[in-house]
Parts: sequence; structure tokens; C-alpha cells
Amino acid sequence: MRIGDGATPIHFVFRQFILIRVTSSNIAAIGLQDVRAAADRLRPFIHRTPLFHNRAISETAGVEVRLKCENLQRAGSFKIRGAMNALLQLSDEQRRRGVVAFSSGNHAQGVALASKLLGIQATIVMPEGSVAAKVEATKAYGAEVVTSGVTAATRDTVAREIASKSGASIIPPFDDERIIAGQGTVGLEIVEEWPEVETIVVPLGGGGLLSGVALAATSINPAIGVFGVEPRAGNDGEQSFHSGKIVTIEPPKTIADGARTLAIGVRNFAIIHERVRNVVSVQDDTLLSWLKFAMYRSKLVIEPTGALGIAAALSKAIPLKGPTAIVVSGGNLDFSLLCR
Repeated sequence: MRIGDGATPIHFVFRQFILIRVTSSNIAAIGLQDVRAAADRLRPFIHRTPLFHNRAISETAGVEVRLKCENLQRAGSFKIRGAMNALLQLSDEQRRRGVVAFSSGNHAQGVALASKLLGIQATIVMPEGSVAAKVEATKAYGAEVVTSGVTAATRDTVAREIASKSGASIIPPFDDERIIAGQGTVGLEIVEEWPEVETIVVPLGGGGLLSGVALAATSINPAIGVFGVEPRAGNDGEQSFHSGKIVTIEPPKTIADGARTLAIGVRNFAIIHERVRNVVSVQDDTLLSWLKFAMYRSKLVIEPTGALGIAAALSKAIPLKGPTAIVVSGGNLDFSLLCR
């Protein structure tokens, strides 16, 4: 059974002897056609980011590696893809009422910039302690930022309270078909530009990027192996993948601030469990070490979450096979981190 291909109300998916009940209420009813439609919508608004080859990274990995540089995307990460795809599908009345989003950083900036480009008022709920540069960038795009008393566990609730009072539309960070399709354009671009690719490695937070890339890539070529990578301190996705059910954790303490999610989205998990080969995690010290290596050798600015795939590949946490694309998901780096 393939998600979005005429699924009947109840299905059972087997993986590693685990039985999972997937119902029509939690399955993401999207397919490759939705990703292609998102690509058409997004074309005037985003960059088609390069697949960057680096000899040092390829030699260390032992296979040809190309970095999908979403750190060079508008607003500094892939997040504007999903945000813009969602905003472009709002009605005129919804646009007039504005939007509300909740995020620790990159989704906040993506929604803020997309809203500015479309003339929509945006309110962003961000936890106290979010990376200061990301908060300031969100404000600079013209969004109203709410942080007072907000935590990673309450940001969703606060955002929905604001939306219920104002009539604004919620733009979720990952658990939404429009978001998944928008993020899936990253995978579409990889396979279109590099048909020989055999492995794709993707950072994992809430699952929007990983589910979208896996959906697009394996729909075009089912033989492509897609892998997700998390920080060890926030490995709810790794636990979920191997247990066959969504695992919720306490707010994780990790330098990968874009992966400080408490659980994978329901729609995202349905796709990830069917289409992803494996989900692994790396320790923060390993992540920081390979982040510095990648930045020094590539001359690219990469944030910790954006380097998760690089860290997993170069530390051999993933058995790479053939030409490998690693998604560098963002470049909104707190430069003081490099001094640690």
C-alpha cells in the first residue's frame, strides 16, 4: 500500500515484525502530484538550491556526496517551502484575517517572510530561549512575535488560543499536507537534478522535511534509500520508527534547536514509517565536531540541525550506498556555538 494512492479506511503496515494500525484519519492523503503542484506554486518565490559537491566530505564518507544546500534558501532554511505552499492555498478571506504559527526558529522565519511577500499579517509564537538571531530575523520580516511565558510544550496551545480569538489561520510547522508537499520539493529537485542518486540523508525534527523528501524521492524511484537523522538527546523519531508508534519525549536539550520537537507529526509518521529506510541519531559532541569540519572544508554556513545528516554520514552511523545527497536543512547559525 502506498500513501495517497486510493487507500481504504483501514490498513496494516508491517515493518520489523511490528503491526501498526493506520486509519484514514491519520494517513497523509497526498502523493507525488501534490509535490509537483507545490513546486509550480513555489517557483516564483523560492530559490532552487544547488547540489554542492565537496571532495573532502566525499572522501571522508567513502562515496560521492552532494549537499542539498537549503542553508542558501530564502530565510536561511527549507521552511519557506512548506510555509509558502500553505499560504498560497489560503482564501482571500483567510489572508485578510492573517496567520499564526508556532516555532523555535526556522519555521517562524519561513512563515514571516512568506507572509511579508504575500501581504499577510503574521503572528509567531516562539518559546522563551529561542535562538536570539532567529527571533530578531522573524521580527525583521514584519511578524509579531510572542515569547513571554512560552515553552516548547506550550507554544502550540498559545498559538491556537491566539488564532481562536483573532480568526487567523494556523500554519503548523510539520503535521499538515500542504507543509509536507512544500518540503517535498527538496526531494523532487534532488532526483530531477541527480537521477543517479541512491541514498538521501535528511535531518529530522517534526518530520515535515523527511516525510516530504521520502514521499517525492521514493515515488519517482522506489529503490532510493532515504534516512532520517536526529540529535541523540531528542531522538523521539528514532524511538517512534523502531517501536512502530509515535513516542513523545520531554523538551530535549540539544544544540540542534531545529530538532527540539517533542514528537513526530501523525501525518509525517505515516509516510516516514512506510517510505524511510531507517532513522538514526548522533550525540551533540559528534554533531558539533562534524559541523565544524563541514564548515571549514565547504566554506558554507551551516546550523547544527542542518548538519545532522553530515554528522551521521561521516561518523558512519548510516551505511551509505552509491551517490548520496545530504540535505543541509538550514544555515541560521548562532556563531558563538563555534567557540565552544
